[in-house]
Amino acid sequence: MWYWYVLVGALCLLAGIAIGFFIARKYMENYLKKNPPINEQMLRTLMMQMGMKPSQKKINQMLNAMNKQMEK
Repeated sequence: MWYWYVLVGALCLLAGIAIGFFIARKYMENYLKKNPPINEQMLRTLMMQMGMKPSQKKINQMLNAMNKQMEK
């Protein structure tokens, strides 16, 4: 009879790991949508540090490209 306890314990552990993984993944997706890792000011500073003179059009193009990539 002890093997039932081990089997149920192992199944509960696997179910907990699976559920925790999906909850954490959904939380991170929502967090990254609300707080994108790179914003316009960061991109402008990065381009200036690389020696480029950023235009608003170029910054918008790069932000749109990054947003499209994040949606995939």
